[in-house]
Amino acid sequence: MGPVKCLKTVPAQVHAHQSFHANDVSDAPVLPGPKNILIGAKEDASKSLKDLLEISKQILTENDRGGYTIPAKGLYPYQWNWDSALVALGWATLNEGRAWEELEKLFSAQWEDGLVPHIVFHQPSPTYFPGPEIWGSVQQPMGSTGITQPPVAAITVRNLYETAVNKDLALQKAKELFPMILAWHRWFQSARDPEGTGLVATLHPWESGMDNSPAWDDALHNVPVDQIPPYVRQDLGHVDSAMRPKKDEYDRYLTLLYRFRAVNYDCKQLYFLSPFRVTDLCTNSVLYRANLDLRWLAVELGQGENVKEIDGWIEKARDAFDTLYDAEEGLYKCKDQLTGKLVAAKTSAGFLPLFARVASASQAADLARTLERWLNRVKHSIPSCDPEAPNFEPLRYWRGPVWAIINWMITDGLRAYGFEDLACRIEADTYELLLSHGISEYYNPVTGAPAGGKLFSWTAAMCLAWLSKGAPAARCK
Repeated sequence: MGPVKCLKTVPAQVHAHQSFHANDVSDAPVLPGPKNILIGAKEDASKSLKDLLEISKQILTENDRGGYTIPAKGLYPYQWNWDSALVALGWATLNEGRAWEELEKLFSAQWEDGLVPHIVFHQPSPTYFPGPEIWGSVQQPMGSTGITQPPVAAITVRNLYETAVNKDLALQKAKELFPMILAWHRWFQSARDPEGTGLVATLHPWESGMDNSPAWDDALHNVPVDQIPPYVRQDLGHVDSAMRPKKDEYDRYLTLLYRFRAVNYDCKQLYFLSPFRVTDLCTNSVLYRANLDLRWLAVELGQGENVKEIDGWIEKARDAFDTLYDAEEGLYKCKDQLTGKLVAAKTSAGFLPLFARVASASQAADLARTLERWLNRVKHSIPSCDPEAPNFEPLRYWRGPVWAIINWMITDGLRAYGFEDLACRIEADTYELLLSHGISEYYNPVTGAPAGGKLFSWTAAMCLAWLSKGAPAARCK
């Protein structure tokens, strides 16, 4: 079973904004540090910035599988799409060539129609479900999943290009990746916004990257559970069930998977047949920002013929974002496309239009006030759900926990709109949280306790690329 060709791919160009600044970048190989850092030292805590950074380096090294980085051993044994793009920013502080390789490996799995899948199954593993035989079949397993994730790649490529020490390598790699990224962004327009609304649809909670967000509760509840084959979840063998999505959610995740598989993931059909179709703020905010960065790259790399097309995407999306803004709540909200209604749930994705640079000045001020109220209700920022909401669960995946990657995105957005003090507060809080509790997948915003996968790659990447300068003390005065 292979990908269905739904649109012709063509090269393109990009536009973006500064995100991270790599430090101590070189093309030298990464040398492992003292072996006892990960084994002898506590895995759930570190005592100094130096230890934190050493552990972060070793996490990337030990999770390296030869050109791609798994998120965490056992729990996530493959290459995940947006994880990989974010991890490349961490690699850039150690080895620029390895950072580019991470992206090349991801795009080596790009489908003919432009889709870049959310998981690439480079090697078999018994520790993850659903694996390649479920996405394909036992007789003909697929090399990847048939859905995507938030398109971070253009943002990363601009960052790697701008901060490169090896300018020749950066120019070469950016030129090679540009047409593939453009094809992916074209796929989003064709496969996920065929009606030309300006905002792309998410057809499966796994596509959002925020699998069990309370923003999906009603839309997912309306997905009827089919007679799916019996299954055994592998995630619960690695992580406590209190930190993971519930069974009724998994039944619906798999119902959608099997329905998509039945039509061979044909992108001309999925948008119209999926019983789950939402406007996800994370995906749309990342895509908007990525289009800005794609446009910048187009100009920088001499691909100006693609600028007009990208400008059209940006302009249409900019106008459409206003339909997601709830002025009374001072927050953006996701939308159920099948009912046409904004969802009631208030999540951290509601602040990501700051990262996209799509909020107006007055909307940004409202968002900053709303965010401050959230932060005043918890010890550690930023909770992934309104801490005063009845569906707030401080340990359950995307229903409350703190995620370092989202903290970076939101602080990046706050700084762009001039909210330096609030950005510093979150940055310093993230730094102290990781310093005290180690490098895990996510954290309890009430207690700070680490949760989910241990020795987690994209959290390590945030330490290296964002927090590595002891930053709060240096930047936030």
